Amino acid sequence: MLDNCRNARERWGGVSELIDRWLKERQELLVHYCDLSGATDYSQTEALREKFVRLCEVLVDYVSAGHFEIYEQLVQEAREFNDGGLELAARLYPKIEQTTETALNFNDRLNGQSLTESEVRELFQQLSELGETLESRFEMEDYLIEHLHNAHADKVMSSA
Repeated sequence: MLDNCRNARERWGGVSELIDRWLKERQELLVHYCDLSGATDYSQTEALREKFVRLCEVLVDYVSAGHFEIYEQLVQEAREFNDGGLELAARLYPKIEQTTETALNFNDRLNGQSLTESEVRELFQQLSELGETLESRFEMEDYLIEHLHNAHADKVMSSA
């Protein structure tokens, strides 16, 4: 039994660090989003395009890490502890995938070419929609972390 406890700590203790790094990426994403959303001079098309490109780079990295690292770890943990987490994940993941689609579609709107002032204005309208989508996504992700990881933290820590 002691070996099982030690194994749990080794197995899941690193998930917290992974989640912490991912949440730092979220913070970076929010910084870029806020910096961009505060812009008012749409005639600065090149400077704004660069900010949009940087935002999209961080956005794609963030959603990719969620899908290919974090969610897999959370589902694995839910499977291991077998306490209803898989059902929760099955309910929330399709909704999170919809937000991923929105984020990737936003990214695809930047084709690497220069933007006109009209295109910049359109991107700012879509940026507002992206912000609402991200807010919803963050709430769902936080709920998953709380119920699929933090709920098991005491079990993992008690194995120390």
